[in-house]
Amino acid sequence: MELRIATCRPLPEVDPDEDLLLAALAERGVSARMAAWNDPKERWSAGSATVLRSTWDYIHRLEDFLEWAERASAAGPFWNPLEIVRGNVHKRYLLELARRGVATTPTVMFERSARVELARELDARRWSDVVIKPAVGAGSFGARRFAREEIDGASEHLHSLLADRDALVQPYLPSVETHGERALVWIDGRFTHAVRKTPRWSGGDESVSDALAVEPDERELGELALAPLASQLLYARVDVARDERGAPLLMELELIEPSLFLKQHPLALSRFVDAVARRLADARIE
Repeated sequence: MELRIATCRPLPEVDPDEDLLLAALAERGVSARMAAWNDPKERWSAGSATVLRSTWDYIHRLEDFLEWAERASAAGPFWNPLEIVRGNVHKRYLLELARRGVATTPTVMFERSARVELARELDARRWSDVVIKPAVGAGSFGARRFAREEIDGASEHLHSLLADRDALVQPYLPSVETHGERALVWIDGRFTHAVRKTPRWSGGDESVSDALAVEPDERELGELALAPLASQLLYARVDVARDERGAPLLMELELIEPSLFLKQHPLALSRFVDAVARRLADARIE
C-alpha cells in the first residue's frame, strides 16, 4: 500500500521533521513519499494511505482542504482520522474543552463580521495584556499581543480579522516568558517528550529547546484533554502554559499538522514510524 505524507507546496517554512521521517520510514521498510494536498497533479486514488503532517496552508483554503481530506480518507487509511480533523480546524474546540472541565486558557470567540467594543469586553473580564488571533490559524498567522494601553490598535487588529473570519481574544500568560510554553508530544498512546517554545507572534520565528521530560501535572492535563479521542489518534501535541498560581493551562490542542520535534527525541521518531508501519500492516490484513 502506497503511503503518502501529506504536506503543502510551497511550504511557508522548513519542516525539520520531513527528511528525518522519510529516512526512518525507509529504514523500517516502509515506502513513503511527500505529497502536497494542494497539488492538482496528485491523484488520491483507492489503495493509498495518508499521514497528515505539514499541510500548513490549509488555514487559507479551509473548504478546499476539508474537501481534499474527505477524498483522501475515502481512498484509504487516513491519520489522524477525518472526523478528528474536522473537529480541530476551528479553535472553538477550546470552548468545548473548557465545558468538559479541561483547564484551558480563558477564551472569548467572536464570529465573523461581529462589531466588538473591545475595551468593554476586557474590562468585564479584568484582562489587561491580551492575545488576538484567528479562530482558524496555524503557526503565528494573525496572532498579536497587545497591552491595555494599546486598545485602539488591538481593536483595529481584531476587526481586521473579523472582516473575513472568526477570531479569539485571550489573556496573555506571562509564564510563557519564564516557565515557557511547553509543547507536549503524544505518539501512539503516550507522551514521549516536551519542548519549551518561545512566544511567537505574526511573522516571527519560533525557537525550541532540546527535549524535556513531561512534567506530571502537565501530563495529567494533556491526558484529560485527549481522553475521548486517544484511541483514534496516531499523534497529537498539547501546548500548555501556567497561570498566575502556577497551574497548567491548555493553550492549543494540535491534532492535524503539528510539528512533533522528532529531531529532539529520536525515540519519539522510532515510535512514530513503528506505529505507522503497524497501522499499514493492519490495513493490509483487513
